[in-house]
Order: sequence, then structure tokens, then C-alpha cells
Amino acid sequence: MKKEIHPEYGDAVVTCACGATWNIKSTRKEYKVGICAKCHPFFTGKQKFVDTAGRIDKFNRRYKKEA
Repeated sequence: MKKEIHPEYGDAVVTCACGATWNIKSTRKEYKVGICAKCHPFFTGKQKFVDTAGRIDKFNRRYKKEA
């Protein structure tokens, strides 16, 4: 292999939006992710309900056809 053309490979820290952190090996020093296994609804079993009815009403009011 040619010398001095490969990036440095070392320790890195991954930080989730929920505050969880863990260490990995990477060419970058730091990663920030929006969701991880500690806060994802599939793994936690807690589902966040979205105001679907409110969104549908808002859509219907906005695009209501005048007859």
C-alpha cells in the first residue's frame, strides 16, 4: 500500500439526540445521530402517536373544493 494516502483510523464517539453515547472505530472523530436503539419506538415498545385527525382536518380545510 502507498504511504500517507489513507485516512487515520481510530477511536470515535457516537452521540444520539436522546443523550446516549458509545465508542466506535472510524476515520471521523465524532458522529451525531437522531435516533438509536435506546430511543427508537421499535426497541422501546413506546409508540408516539401523531395527531393524524388534526392533520387531516387541516388538509381538508386548506384544499376544500368550493361547490
